[in-house]
Amino acid sequence: MAVYKREPPHEKGESGIESMGQLTTIGFDADDTLWQNEQFFRMTQERFAALLADYTDPSHLADRLLAAEKRNLGAYGFGVKGFTLSMIETAIEVTDAKVPASVIRELVDAGREMLSHPIELLPHAREAIEALAGRYRVLLITKGDLLDQERKLAQSGLGDLFDGVEIVSDKTPGIYAEIFARHGDGTASAMMIGNSLKSDVLPAIEAGGWGTFVPHDLTWELEHADAPETHARYNELPHLGKLGAVIAAIEESDI
Repeated sequence: MAVYKREPPHEKGESGIESMGQLTTIGFDADDTLWQNEQFFRMTQERFAALLADYTDPSHLADRLLAAEKRNLGAYGFGVKGFTLSMIETAIEVTDAKVPASVIRELVDAGREMLSHPIELLPHAREAIEALAGRYRVLLITKGDLLDQERKLAQSGLGDLFDGVEIVSDKTPGIYAEIFARHGDGTASAMMIGNSLKSDVLPAIEAGGWGTFVPHDLTWELEHADAPETHARYNELPHLGKLGAVIAAIEESDI
């Protein structure tokens, strides 16, 4: 786990603003919550399918790649590097180890290109964070390749808005409990916001916090999960522009 913690710049007296009580700490996911990410994986997967079109059909290849990604999570973790290694492994498997070296070279190049793609902020991302800074401890909590996540945060222009940044190997109730205890007042007064029910929302709720789901048009298959039928601490928004109203409602409630 990589941890970055700044002295909170938003103490009452400096900004004159403080949280109204129910919430004190708010965490944001990064990829596909604040900026585009999955679209680059989809584009690379299409390139992967084209390179191996002579060996297997695209739908079969997609299933084999997904199985490799799932199998390799424990060893490679989340992110571009694990995805690239899984593509290479799958290419070797589906070609009975006959994949040309030139194809392996193209897959390595494709992974490297993914690690340098430009950052495209999603609608309302900056405005949502700026509206909270000064009233709450605002955190970025993300998983994936350390260097890649650091690069994306730096290029996003959002880094100075966060009171803390956590780059973790996975997102579990225990991880959220630890983060919100270290940076804030515990999960009971914390909210996690993200595009993944499985990683961002459900484990934060299980830890005792609020979970706010902001769906993205593209979601990795291994991040799919069912939303809770009813839960007082669960919210779903069409986009981050609606976040202020949800937080205001929580502050007025006694949940």
